[in-house]
Amino acid sequence: MMTLNLNPSNFLMEKSAEVTPIASHIKPWLGKIAYPLGRFLVLPSYFSRGIEVIGQENLPTEGPVILAPTHRSRWDALILPYATGRYVTGRDLRFMVTSDEVKGLQGWLIRGLGGFPINPKSPAIASLRHGIELLLEQQMLVIFPEGNIFQDDQVHPLKQGLARLAIQAELSNPGMDVKIVPMSIHYQNQKPRWGSRVKVIIGKPLSVADYGNGSLKKAAPLLTNDLENALKFIDQI
Repeated sequence: MMTLNLNPSNFLMEKSAEVTPIASHIKPWLGKIAYPLGRFLVLPSYFSRGIEVIGQENLPTEGPVILAPTHRSRWDALILPYATGRYVTGRDLRFMVTSDEVKGLQGWLIRGLGGFPINPKSPAIASLRHGIELLLEQQMLVIFPEGNIFQDDQVHPLKQGLARLAIQAELSNPGMDVKIVPMSIHYQNQKPRWGSRVKVIIGKPLSVADYGNGSLKKAAPLLTNDLENALKFIDQI
């Protein structure tokens, strides 16, 4: 999916600049078809040996949330709603995805289910603002903190973009209490196969407000480090 390299100084300097806004929304009729189709037909059929989810009690059912899962396959985009979405929390997920993925039929589906694009090499201010807007609206946002797909079952060094975005959101509205939920996804095979199984582990959320007392430059590395340690911990479960 995405690597988010947010430059906080540029973002702050351009807040007053004229930027073409980005909007995203979920088509109600598409959600009514896609969510049950994926949950009750596609996923159980493909992963016939079972989808195990541990730690769903750690999912906030309200307030601004960033899900921060490891990224192991393109199947993650279906597994995450299964483990955390409307049938579990009553909430839909808003994916931040790379610009290349929002093309053709796939792009139409992504946009119709509330996803929005960002250029990972040069993130537009409008995309970053929209991510913050969704958090201000108490949405559940998905950002893969490792950036790329890795199929070696190891937690790779995290990008700081997620932490910077979360802290910027908290600073823009003190007291909003953004939560970051670490998640680990394990497939039976490194490249998921028909008839295999999946395990999802959901860790305890980190409160972004705990990192907002210092400067963004100092707070982001601390939050990133704590998130990486949390992912490594649950990845061993």
